Amino acid sequence: MFKRQLSLLVFSSAILGAGFSSPAMAFEDEDARRAILELRSQLKMAGLSRLELSNQIQALQKEIAQLRGQLESLDHSAKQASSQQNYDDFGPNPQVGDPNEQHDYDNAINLFRQGEYEMAANALNNFASAYPRSVLTPAARFYEGSSYYAIRDFQGAISRLERMVSSYPQDPQAGDALLVVAGSQLELNNIEGSKQTLQRVIQQYPNSPAADTAQERLKMY
Repeated sequence: MFKRQLSLLVFSSAILGAGFSSPAMAFEDEDARRAILELRSQLKMAGLSRLELSNQIQALQKEIAQLRGQLESLDHSAKQASSQQNYDDFGPNPQVGDPNEQHDYDNAINLFRQGEYEMAANALNNFASAYPRSVLTPAARFYEGSSYYAIRDFQGAISRLERMVSSYPQDPQAGDALLVVAGSQLELNNIEGSKQTLQRVIQQYPNSPAADTAQERLKMY
């Protein structure tokens, strides 16, 4: 009899325990499901945010690449225009009466024509020093400075061509000399200085081919 009562007591306790624990477990399962759903939602939103950010980065990178390409194109055009200024079509050398003077000038300018720019710079400087009053000296100084531009000594080009313009402001090549100065400043990333030099060409040599070229180059900036 005692054993039967003990068994009933144990069974009843088990039933009661089961009855009280099941709702708690149900609540815990519901909380777990809710937490899982919330976590999934957060992960989904994070994934969308990363995708949107990635798309924005790609768009910015594409825009930067396009801008870089435009700048490189403009820079190339300006450099090409500067390097070709007065270099392609020399025409016949000007003539003077002194055969020695003529010979020295012809030799110096021919070095420039042949692309021997370092040798040309020295020869043209020697000519200008030997014949300071020659009508050929302004041209010699112009091509001397241009030789420095050609060998990418841009500071050397600027100093020599500025000196040429200062010494011979009315020479037909003075405006062209300033164009090469502007090109040299551009090479040195002195954008404002280059723009000011081009504006100077327009102001000092209006209605000249150099002024027309300066106006066109200003549109590139």
